[in-house]
Amino acid sequence: MTTRPLKQKTIGLLGGCSNVATAEYYRFLNDAVNARLGGWDIAETLIAGMNFGNIEAFVRNNDWDGLEGYMQLKIDALVAGGADVVLCVSNTLHKPLEGLIANTPIPMIHIADPTGAAMQAKGLSKVALFGTRPVMQMDYLKTRFEQKFGITAIAPTDQEQEDIDRIIFEELVKGKLRDSSRQRYLEIAQRLRREDGAEGLILGCTEIFLLIEQSDLPDFPMFNTAELHCNAAVEFALTA
Repeated sequence: MTTRPLKQKTIGLLGGCSNVATAEYYRFLNDAVNARLGGWDIAETLIAGMNFGNIEAFVRNNDWDGLEGYMQLKIDALVAGGADVVLCVSNTLHKPLEGLIANTPIPMIHIADPTGAAMQAKGLSKVALFGTRPVMQMDYLKTRFEQKFGITAIAPTDQEQEDIDRIIFEELVKGKLRDSSRQRYLEIAQRLRREDGAEGLILGCTEIFLLIEQSDLPDFPMFNTAELHCNAAVEFALTA
């Protein structure tokens, strides 16, 4: 018989960005642990939930220093609460997070790394990147994919970025899923494939997988950063 309590590492979630993504992370983590352990076992977690209204204001005003300070308080709470590893449930927030990782006494799993490894395993070299405007415009994720995995991430046009970002902030983070938005995302993905040579698509916002999924474009690989991130955390948590 299994000795109780079952030993596993505690996963700390830096959440609230958005609450929709945070709920999906919690589901992914528990489903993945239960798939490994069976029975009634799920993940051991701590959640430090940020106010998404604060996040939205910091991002819209390009106040990355203010956002970094706000996130530091929440990371400190996770560390003090006994977390063994930290996951930030947002691609966008990995920009300020990169300045905090080195000074955190417990590991953080960078959201780009499980996705980069998955793309590399498929032998891809050029992929499209969807996400919020900072994710698509700035280089912090693109550079990591290039330097660590040899993969070029290409962004949509300015107008396409505007549409993608608007749908995220006005719809997805509020749990609104509209067929017209789904069709717009798929239209942009197909153009990037046809005209720019994209071999796959990074769902670089942790709510996008709720709107489009692999079955929408079966022969165009999609990479769900949220689920891949959670799977990496579960592997860490269940490894002695």
